[in-house]
Amino acid sequence: MTGLYFDLFDDVYIPGRWHLDDPVDQQGQEIRTWQFVRGEPAHVDARIRIPIYVPGRPLDFSLLAGATIPVVHARVAVVFAELAPGDVQLIPVEVDGQTEPYVLLNITRVVKCIDDEASDEVRHWEPGDDRPDKTGQYRSVIGMRIDPSKVGDARVFRTWGWSPAIIISEEVKQALERMGATGAKFKEVTGPSTVSAEEREQDRKSRELFEQADTARETAWCTLGSLDKEVFMPIAMSGSWPGHRQLWRVIRREAGRTLLVTHGLSDPFIERLEPSMGFGLELALEVDAAVKDISKGWPLMLLDRVADEVAEHEQVRERVKAGLFSMEVSGKGMPRSLVTEEGRVAVLLGVESRMLPSHFSTPYGEVKLVTVKVLLPSELAYLLEHGAEGQAELARRFAESGEAHLSRLRRRPVA
Repeated sequence: MTGLYFDLFDDVYIPGRWHLDDPVDQQGQEIRTWQFVRGEPAHVDARIRIPIYVPGRPLDFSLLAGATIPVVHARVAVVFAELAPGDVQLIPVEVDGQTEPYVLLNITRVVKCIDDEASDEVRHWEPGDDRPDKTGQYRSVIGMRIDPSKVGDARVFRTWGWSPAIIISEEVKQALERMGATGAKFKEVTGPSTVSAEEREQDRKSRELFEQADTARETAWCTLGSLDKEVFMPIAMSGSWPGHRQLWRVIRREAGRTLLVTHGLSDPFIERLEPSMGFGLELALEVDAAVKDISKGWPLMLLDRVADEVAEHEQVRERVKAGLFSMEVSGKGMPRSLVTEEGRVAVLLGVESRMLPSHFSTPYGEVKLVTVKVLLPSELAYLLEHGAEGQAELARRFAESGEAHLSRLRRRPVA
């Protein structure tokens, strides 16, 4: 079968809409969602309940929070049952607060049809990525295009090697539009690429530069401890960072310590498409605990705010490169023991430590590794009173205590 095909996804911009949480059984125990993205029938014993993550307007078509698993109203399920009975498994579910019937739509068809050449950009898992289970599959797909000649008779399917995508035929799309199914959005995945040959070459050069920088940094991080590859923090886009991407890495250290580092302040400048070290520095914050949920902890929140100041202000970067430098950032959401009466949190950057290198090598030169030490309110008061001499004295006292760059919530102030 050939024709037009569309990526089916969730319209997250509908005002006042609901958002659905991960499924649970009748006892409230989470149900493993991976079984609904494998492209094969799932075996479900218990009745599934769908909690509401964000209350709001019910939709006919929704994806579960953080997963491309559709939950649809029963009338939408009828469309899939009639037009693609061999491509889907319909699993009745109970949505909290709803008397109307809903169905979890498990797509059971997988088709190998992504057109690498026509797509804007594809990246594959390589043997050196330490994911042998994924080697050859897609690590990312941007501007997807498929080859309709490889689809066969499938009308609803996931793409081989890239399970997030849900592809539907034009016939299914038109049926959903005719019934006015709320929440569903479509993006065509057939036809020529939207990227010119010149743009594709620029993307290739940019990707090559970033990959070299990534490899050099990760080589350096691995010398500092065990690089945690299980922790996933989505890339945030920021025009103030050299490569317009905010990245972080988590390093597990001896004695249960956790080291967080920025992973992008030394990216090449994306506008220039030439080798460089970006700002020529990265930031490091170490705590004396094995932080499990990095994304919700105060260390990443603090490092994020400090990194924003460094990225946005050239004068701050120059001061940081020159030596010790203190700054204050918002204390919103931070532990009370760190927050001043004015609602701020202070840090001292550039405290030397025998436990961390001051620089590391990249193909483009030496990058400065700048430590971030969180200060207690009394230590900030000392700094404000004594200025640059106070910074040096605090750094000396921190080194004398044996905790130089280490940030801790519970400790005695040194000033």
